[in-house]
Amino acid sequence: MKNKRGKSQYVWVVRVTVLTFVLAGVFNFLSLSLMERVNLFWAVMTLLAVIFIGVMFDIVGIAVASADEAPFHSMAAKGVRGAARAIRLIRNSEKVLNFCGDVIGDIAGILSGSLAAVIAMLLLLFDMGIQSVVVSIAVTSMVAALTVGGKAVGKSIAIRYAKNIVYFVARMISFE
Repeated sequence: MKNKRGKSQYVWVVRVTVLTFVLAGVFNFLSLSLMERVNLFWAVMTLLAVIFIGVMFDIVGIAVASADEAPFHSMAAKGVRGAARAIRLIRNSEKVLNFCGDVIGDIAGILSGSLAAVIAMLLLLFDMGIQSVVVSIAVTSMVAALTVGGKAVGKSIAIRYAKNIVYFVARMISFE
């Protein structure tokens, strides 16, 4: 499998696999280390932040994949900061979508599962007479609902406001 420049597509696959391994390890270590030192409130806030990050990156990936390149050409011709970066994002939409949706999104999903387990254990420490299975099911179901619901809403926002989202991201990561 070769791309337009003659490079193997497998190079990207190896890079993204290694990057995912490193990022997942680092984020999991940091979040679980943090969870050992926090109370239930901050554990829930951390979980919600992880879900939010996963949803936001999903929105960026979908927006880049669905955005039209044409408006950014006129902006780039006028020297508008971020326009050239937006064009590069859109031209590399497959990689951007893979990174945002799969790498960050999947890491957020895995982390949220780990954090949900920690929260379930914290809830069980309160010994409210509720069985551990019920607590575990309730917490994981809530995490799944927030993740899926957030991504469903996010996808429609991403498609509707693709140009604005891509431009915002391009300006944020633009060092031109």
